[in-house]
Amino acid sequence: MYNPQVPMDGHSPSAEASFANRPQGPEQQGNQRIRHLLKCFGLRTSLIRLKVIDALLTAAGNQRTLGVRGVHSHLLELGIPLSFLSVREVLKRLCSEGVITLNADKSYSLHEEAAKVLEGRG
Repeated sequence: MYNPQVPMDGHSPSAEASFANRPQGPEQQGNQRIRHLLKCFGLRTSLIRLKVIDALLTAAGNQRTLGVRGVHSHLLELGIPLSFLSVREVLKRLCSEGVITLNADKSYSLHEEAAKVLEGRG
């Protein structure tokens, strides 16, 4: 039955407006920063890229470094079932694009320029 008060596309404008205006928690704000970082480096956002960069940022915040195995283990602990090879390929791609750096001890860290972007200085 047709109801003139319900939009035909199935979307409720008030629901969309309330969703857009909902306060963001720390994880969404962190994801927004990482999305902006990826955009600045010309990369598309993907869940694995978000989670890999977040893992590196978390480790750095705890004065630790992570290699491929460390990142992979961290993601598994979070319940994100990605293969070791997928994690390694994402890390290699982020390195080749200059977002992260492979250190001499085979650990990864955020590149200096990427850190500036996250801090709002780049």
